[in-house]
Amino acid sequence: MKVLIIGAGTGGLALAHLLKQAGVCIAVYERDLAPNANTGGYRVGISPAGSRALKACIPSELYDLYIATCARSPRYFNMLTEQLGEVLSFDIDDVGPNALDGEKNVIRKTLRRVLLRGLEDDVFFGKALEGYISNADGSVTACFQDGSLATGDVLVGADGMSSTVRKQRLPEASLEDTGIVSLGGKIPMTAETKALLSDKMFKGMSLIMAPMGFGAIVHSLEFANIRSGSGFAARWPDFVEALDEDSIGWGIWGARQNFPWDPTGLSGEQLRELGLEITRDWHPHLCALIRMTEPSTIHDVKMRTSVPLTPWMSSNVTLLGDAVHTMTPGRGAGANTALRDAALLGRMLVEADQGRKPLLEAIHAYEVEMLRYSAEAVQESKKQMDANDLVHRPIVGRLQLAVTRGAMRTINAIPALKRRAFRQMMHVRGETKTVEDNIDPPQR
Repeated sequence: MKVLIIGAGTGGLALAHLLKQAGVCIAVYERDLAPNANTGGYRVGISPAGSRALKACIPSELYDLYIATCARSPRYFNMLTEQLGEVLSFDIDDVGPNALDGEKNVIRKTLRRVLLRGLEDDVFFGKALEGYISNADGSVTACFQDGSLATGDVLVGADGMSSTVRKQRLPEASLEDTGIVSLGGKIPMTAETKALLSDKMFKGMSLIMAPMGFGAIVHSLEFANIRSGSGFAARWPDFVEALDEDSIGWGIWGARQNFPWDPTGLSGEQLRELGLEITRDWHPHLCALIRMTEPSTIHDVKMRTSVPLTPWMSSNVTLLGDAVHTMTPGRGAGANTALRDAALLGRMLVEADQGRKPLLEAIHAYEVEMLRYSAEAVQESKKQMDANDLVHRPIVGRLQLAVTRGAMRTINAIPALKRRAFRQMMHVRGETKTVEDNIDPPQR
């Protein structure tokens, strides 16, 4: 079997590693021109379930490198008011699941560099897909914009939210604008910037619920411990220069109609001014964090999400990750669901390659299960970021915010309720027994 993977993102590369280890012939095609293309310097959160799925896909040596390039794991998940008053705070040591490696934060471009190791001869850059052809002999041919072709037995679209594979394979699939827009940036961690965070904010991840449906996130990323006494340089000397610097990241989002002005097309400096305008009545430390951010690090994002799909007739062309289930970052489930896809699809394809299951039956089994769990993740993620929600309205929104804060304060005061709430939050990010059942490493 030869599997063509379109897209060298997190899910596509994880799938490539799993298949390669099992002896399946693979080739990955990426539209970026080079491995070091700027794929974004921002954080991606990997849940315990996401780490388990990744561990099932990649060699143990590579998994060790992944762990070593992650930031210090967050100790707290905080829900705060815009004045930084605590509403709800989860101490991971008290309420977190007993799961492999805990919650992880990693810089997206660093994770990509990790996952490219060992695939140097299998990933081809500068290959933007134009479309594919299903051949009479059952094979599939990928056609690239540079005129080149590649033929295999299976084609996997792992080419992100604007997937070319999805547009041809599932033309009925669409994305919808949630009406939520956001902007965010990051700032080097110094004594001055660290002083803007409380101890819980520094040691954790903090979500802020503000009036008019505005929300924000603040997270601190510490990597310095990697460089001190861990033996990193001795084990991976060629990776030392790629280690990330300690930083503090922030993001703000809200309904487009409530923004003082449209962020589309604004420069980094203009986006910073917009952030300061939105937060002018928030805690001074949050305003200072934005004010001190270098404009070149500030970008805006429009939140889009997949429209639910009905099952389709399976073929040897399938999809994973954002290519088939784009979701908002409302629950931090995107990357974790892509890894879950990679582990499940990889296992199914290995079974087919080893003759233990017909190919189309294997792909169908993957698609049925993937549609089941991804639909829930998309729905739950949208709940957090939908401009039609009442919380974005001037009067009723303030009432809803007050009720929500009151309920969270009650949960914060009752340990049993707090543990239950944390489990529900982690469930959307794949923290279920079903995940473990689906990502057992294939027999090799």
